[in-house]
Amino acid sequence: MICGPLTSWVAPVHRPIMAAIPALGKGPETRRHPGAGPGPLGNVARVTDADVPTRIDLYWRPGCGFCTMLRRRLDKLGVQRVEHNIWDDPAAAEVVRHHANGNETVPTVVVGSTGLVNPSADQVLALVEAEAPHLLPDELPDSGPGLVGRLFARARS
Repeated sequence: MICGPLTSWVAPVHRPIMAAIPALGKGPETRRHPGAGPGPLGNVARVTDADVPTRIDLYWRPGCGFCTMLRRRLDKLGVQRVEHNIWDDPAAAEVVRHHANGNETVPTVVVGSTGLVNPSADQVLALVEAEAPHLLPDELPDSGPGLVGRLFARARS
């Protein structure tokens, strides 16, 4: 089990790469997909509600300082999520191993089919903004400087 300052990385996902094209008229967003087959607009696939992530999953374990830091930061930002303790839930541990190349590296955050292993809160926000912006709070608070920044500010004054 790994819990530490490993370099954050995005787990590879085995899915077709889809490039967005402008949707014609109203309705679901339309994206080009080489294997989708012919349709009224050529080879396209419709993005349905089933394709849109509905939650942010955070996988953690007790005693992990990096998990605690990420959870506190996401709490401060008001980011709602579903948390899974990998020690209590074998299925959650399996999800983590899938995204972390067979390791149980925590924290791991999954949005849709994309997983981030040991991410910062800023990396989580960037992923959610890219994959599921509707899951972000309406307004993110200005986080201000962190502990080190506050200490330097005190030292200067």
